[in-house]
Amino acid sequence: MAAQTGSRTKSDSQPLETDAEALARAVADLVRRTHFPVAFGGLERGDAIHVTSVVGARTRSLDGLVVQASRGLGGRALVEKRPRLAVDYRSSRTITHDYDRAVLGEGISTLFAVPVLVGDRARGVIYCGSWAEAPVGDVVAKPAFAVAEELSAELRIREEVLRRLALTPRPSDAATMAPAAREELRQTYAELRSIAASVDDPPLRDRLARLEQRLAALSHSEIEPPLSLDVHLSPREVDVLACAALGATNAEIAVTLDLREGTVKSYMQSAMAKLDASTRHAAVARARRAGLLP
Repeated sequence: MAAQTGSRTKSDSQPLETDAEALARAVADLVRRTHFPVAFGGLERGDAIHVTSVVGARTRSLDGLVVQASRGLGGRALVEKRPRLAVDYRSSRTITHDYDRAVLGEGISTLFAVPVLVGDRARGVIYCGSWAEAPVGDVVAKPAFAVAEELSAELRIREEVLRRLALTPRPSDAATMAPAAREELRQTYAELRSIAASVDDPPLRDRLARLEQRLAALSHSEIEPPLSLDVHLSPREVDVLACAALGATNAEIAVTLDLREGTVKSYMQSAMAKLDASTRHAAVARARRAGLLP
């Protein structure tokens, strides 16, 4: 069958990646990182898992599968909010067998289901399976947990960014943006920079960077012309300036970004020098005029 292997590349002006596209990438990662031959997954909707992504399958029996809460291996993982394993799926006595036609139709023997948790809510389940009985030790479990956690972080970030974007005026209204809305946008930007700094996955960091660019663009005024500067700030210099823009001290920035206070001071001085600014406030103002900060 035609496997769904991820999202297409988007320019900054295109819509944000959907939850389903993020899920599709996670399912593809699951096969690559666990080395189990087949993986599939779905997000929760109406107390059921709606499978929208399948990778590596030899049949179409998993297509369109809808798993009800508490039913089957995935349904239990969803409601119990913990991984579930069936080494010999056909003879397992710990699950209902509502979905044997789909799972056994694909020829799956060992099936591992991991819930995707966002806060206290199970947003979906990802599965990896083998056509023969296979042990699920750390070699499989750890990367599967990592994929679920990365997807969870992305869904959580998207939810928060989209929530705040919905409260933010359109770019054409930037000149009349209420101070409270502008401050909310700047806080979101700083928080997103802080989260991105702790992410080890390069593709996820790239996607977060595109969200940051959208947030920065939202606050630019069409009345005030942008400042043309040939300035290239490092990611950490932008992180420090974004926090400083909220009025944080060097000590507070150090705690937020998990850096030494002396390191924060060094980044700040470097950013000020690049922006030809004598104070941090002037550096923030010039960075905003240049479109480097919201």
